[in-house]
Amino acid sequence: MNETSDPGSYRVAADELRSFVERVERLDAEKKDIADQQKEVMAEAKSRGYDTKVMRKLITMRKKDPAEISEEEAVLDLYREALGM
Repeated sequence: MNETSDPGSYRVAADELRSFVERVERLDAEKKDIADQQKEVMAEAKSRGYDTKVMRKLITMRKKDPAEISEEEAVLDLYREALGM
C-alpha cells in the first residue's frame, strides 16, 4: 500500500512535520531573543561611550583569518592611495 494512501502513515508524517515546524519556530524565537540581547549589549556599550560601529567591525574582523584581514587591508590601502586619501 502507498504511504500517502495509508491513513496511519499520513498521521505519523503529519506529526513528524508538525514537530519539525515547531522546532524551527522555537529556534526562530531563540534567535530573536539572542538578537535582542545583542542589541542590549551594544546599547550598553554605546551608553558607556564606545563606538558601536567600530565594535561591529572588530567583531567581524575577529571572525576572519589573519591572512584574509591583511589582504583586505592591503587592498583598502591601495584603493585609498588611488583616491588620494
